[in-house]
Amino acid sequence: LRASELHDPFDLVVLGCKAYGLEQAMADIAPAVGVQTAILPLLNGMRQLDLLDEKFGPQHVLGGQCIISAVLDAQGIVQHLNRVHSITFGERDGRASPRMQQITAAFAGAGFDSRPSSNVLQDMWDKWVFLASLAGITCLMRGSIGEIVAAPGGAAAALVLLDECRAVAECFEHAPGERVLERTRSMLTEAGSALAASMLRDLQSGHPIEADHIIGDMLARAQRHHLPASMLALVYTHLKVYQAGRSAGASA
Repeated sequence: LRASELHDPFDLVVLGCKAYGLEQAMADIAPAVGVQTAILPLLNGMRQLDLLDEKFGPQHVLGGQCIISAVLDAQGIVQHLNRVHSITFGERDGRASPRMQQITAAFAGAGFDSRPSSNVLQDMWDKWVFLASLAGITCLMRGSIGEIVAAPGGAAAALVLLDECRAVAECFEHAPGERVLERTRSMLTEAGSALAASMLRDLQSGHPIEADHIIGDMLARAQRHHLPASMLALVYTHLKVYQAGRSAGASA
């Protein structure tokens, strides 16, 4: 189904684009959004909620996230890298609404793990704190967690970045719980780990990256509330230099 073929409203629109494709995606799905349509965005970060609210109204926009490891190969085919494939979704105010029950039923047996959440905004913040820390440190250092941890000061740098992201979440009343933080610290400091963010793979392949949405927005929120953010600022500068070079190469 192509955007040009959308004429009637849908009950549910699942939005799974990258952040840099969100503006076009919103324009594409507009004909499918009617009075009763629910929009389930699965983008990382939080800024998509503001943009979708402004475009369609907050009554249409659910909270959501997905956990999956996938890449586009040279032929443009999506390669699923492991067996993890889950979606968490919910009303942003935590209600068990009729449409939540309908979506839960529709997702049952759909071939992926799905979980309705009564605290989906916290779920989204937890993932954003983890992802901004992981993407930030692996892109800045251009290596996996294991390679970073093996270098002098690597683990300490990762934890500084994590603490800056955690402080932003806390300022917005969505601080990760201690169990979440402990798991995140462990993943960011595991010796020998091959873990790296998909943003690093995109960067190494010369592809577009979600610098503004994942890192820039976290940094902007930190600066707005006068929080320490020197590592976030360094990561963001690094990514913007990459983006500028990529744009210059494309226009040459």
